[in-house]
Order: sequence, then structure tokens, then C-alpha cells
Amino acid sequence: MIVTLRGAGLTVGGVALLATGFTYGYPELAVLGATAVIAQLHAFLHAALRPRLSVTRSVDPDRVARGEGSTVTLTVRNTGRFGAATLVAHDQCGRAGQPGATVPVPLLRLRPGRDTDVSYPVPTDRRGVVDVGPLQVTRRDPLGLVSVSRSHGDTARIWVYPKSHLIQAVPAGISRSLDGRLDRVPHGAITFDTLREYVIGDELRHVHWRTSAKVGELMVREHLDTSLPQLVVLLDDRAASWADRDAAGSASFESACEAAASIVAAATREDLPVTLHLVSGPAAGGGRIRGAARGLLDLLAEAEPAPGDEELLVTATNRLRQHRPGDTLIYLTGTAGLADLALVSGLKGPFPSVAVGVLGPRLAAEPQPAGVLLLRAEDGEDFAAVWDGVTRW
Repeated sequence: MIVTLRGAGLTVGGVALLATGFTYGYPELAVLGATAVIAQLHAFLHAALRPRLSVTRSVDPDRVARGEGSTVTLTVRNTGRFGAATLVAHDQCGRAGQPGATVPVPLLRLRPGRDTDVSYPVPTDRRGVVDVGPLQVTRRDPLGLVSVSRSHGDTARIWVYPKSHLIQAVPAGISRSLDGRLDRVPHGAITFDTLREYVIGDELRHVHWRTSAKVGELMVREHLDTSLPQLVVLLDDRAASWADRDAAGSASFESACEAAASIVAAATREDLPVTLHLVSGPAAGGGRIRGAARGLLDLLAEAEPAPGDEELLVTATNRLRQHRPGDTLIYLTGTAGLADLALVSGLKGPFPSVAVGVLGPRLAAEPQPAGVLLLRAEDGEDFAAVWDGVTRW
């Protein structure tokens, strides 16, 4: 509860008039002072009477590509028994972790037991995560002496994905034979990968009965086609790697996110396994089901350049060298990260195919990494064209 300047002035003036009237014997001043104090007390009482509102929020859709439309719909119901509610509420809508803007939500003469729907568009012009809610209802007395704000309803989150560009080609599959040779084959090498819980639709012939008896739940074997390319995308999210970064962000980093989204979209379309790693540590993906792409794109929406040095990249490359989650590595970085490409080139052994995508304006003199495929592009659309122009991985 906040006392406005008008309310504070009225209270101070009323007390002063009361004191003066009683001290010097001026009943008129005492009456004026008492009236002011009583008005302030009534203002407190009016503000304390909270409207009984039920707020339901829906977002359609909650995951969109940059520039696509998303709408928040609020259903506000007056659950009180007496009196119509006439209020002006504000819904919070802004980037996660940042002070956001508010959207006015007018509620005009909302009668008891009635509800109203209010919709507004979510800003999706920038990649990121947008938090909406809760609904802030501000109530004032008729004289504007006291103001009180209360929160109603829950919150929601909208993931704004980077824009993806159409990529036609994907790397050829690599199958590891038992004698250590590498053979490029179109399909066929099916091997056991892991055990997971049974879901409706799984074939009973894949149930592992011995393990199911031990854990008390049906467990099925999940197989992996090792002839398919195991794509691994490593996105450099170190702030020092993006030379054009300022308070508003980095256009080159946004282009790298678009490149990563394009690779994920192509792999999902071809039903190929793909994982996404950030140099700072988080990783997502690994499955070939289309639903796994959501986790990858969520990670891309949440990614932001963060403080970090060469040690972060050393840790990331060592982690990939130990676990080897795939056979084709695509490293995406900015022009300021060219000096650290030797660390990525060292992964040529664990990964039979390594490609480096460098995003950003071209420099006069740029080092050429040895032993890896260089994909040099200025933006996401240019990266898709360069990718499709590769004839051999």
C-alpha cells in the first residue's frame, strides 16, 4: 500500500489544522483537520477492500520462430458476490531476467460471476525468452490518496527461436567397423544404444524382460543406426568471441544461432540424431525423435554471450573428446574466436569430420584452420548457402 503525494499532503495538513484548532481555540480549523484525517482513513479502508478476481492465462503458441505471431489471452472472472469491478490492470511482459514493459488490461464494470477475455500480441522481433505475468491490479480510492497493487494469476513463458534457413544437404553417414576402418554407407548398421521405459506404441519384441523383472516396469531396448551421421553442434557463447557485441547484443551471435537452428531443422527433417552443446557447458538433444528438437531450440532461445576465456573452450573440447557423442562436429564461432581454432582442430581424431562455421563481417586477414572444413559466412542465410555448397565432408 502506497500513500500518494496528495494523500501525504492531506494527512500532514489535516494534522496541522487539528493541532492549531485545538491549541488556539479555532473550531473551524479543527473541523477541517478532522475532515482531512477522516478522508485519509476512508481511503485506507477503500484500498484494503481487494477485488476477488480469478485470472486464467493461455499462450498460443508458446514456442515461435523470430518474427512469428504469438498471442496471450487472459480470462478474468469476478468471483465476488457484490459490486462490479472497474479496474485498469497491467500485465508484465518482457525478457526473462530483464525489467520488462507492461501491457494495460482494462476491466470495465466486470459484474459478479462474469468474466471477460483480453488478448494482446507478444513481441517476437528478437530471439530470447519472454516472461508474461502476473497480472498487476492497482486499486485507488476516488480521491487518489492511497494506491495498492496486487498480483493475480500465474505466469507463462514464450520461447522465441532463432530464424532457421532451409538446408538441403546433410553429411554422409559414417560407420565404425570392428577392425577400426571407417566406411561410408547409406544405412544398415543397427546396434543397441540404451534401455528406457516402455511407452504405448513400442513393439513388445523390443522389451528387455530380464531388466523389466528387476525394476518392476517394462523396459525396452532402443537401437541406434550407426551408419547415420551423428551431428554435434558446438556453439561458442563466449562474449569475447563476438567482436560486434554491445549493449544491444551481437548481430553475429544471432547469425550463429540461426545457423545452429538451420542445422537442427535439417537434421530433424531427415530424422537424424543431433546434439547441441554450448561452450559454457549446457547441452541438449541426442535423440532422433522430432520432439527432441524442442529442447535444442529452447537452448538456442535461452543462449546469451557470457563472460569466458580460452579455458571454457578447453573444457568444452576435452568433454567432447572424452564422450565423443557423434562423428560430425560443427563448431560455430565469431571472427574474434578465430585465434582459438587450434583447439577445435585437435578434435579431428575423435571426430572423423570437423567443420568450423565463422559468422560475421569478413576481415582483411583471417587465419585458415588446418585439417578442418571452413564454412565462412556473414549471416545465417549466407551460412545455409555455404553449407549446401559443400561437396565432401
